[in-house]
Amino acid sequence: HTDTIILTQLMRGDNYGYEINKNIQQRTNGEYGFKEATLYTAFKRLEQNGLITSYWGADGPGARRRYYAITVLGQEKLISDLAAWEDTKRQLDQLLEG
Repeated sequence: HTDTIILTQLMRGDNYGYEINKNIQQRTNGEYGFKEATLYTAFKRLEQNGLITSYWGADGPGARRRYYAITVLGQEKLISDLAAWEDTKRQLDQLLEG
């Protein structure tokens, strides 16, 4: 669900890798986060599939960060992924109920 998590973060606004991962860790009280290689591999795959775009932003003197933004196609994919996730949760709840 790496792609779904990243796309959800980008629905909140454009952001760069470190900050996205930091937000994920904060939202999960430090229980979840991505290794750098996993995160940037996912960014590359999402961009190649047209689900996100990237651009260089300047955050002050000498600092350049690569920002990521979700595309319309990425928004559509996220809606589909979230529906599939809800369906999976519903099925698991039915199977695991006492």
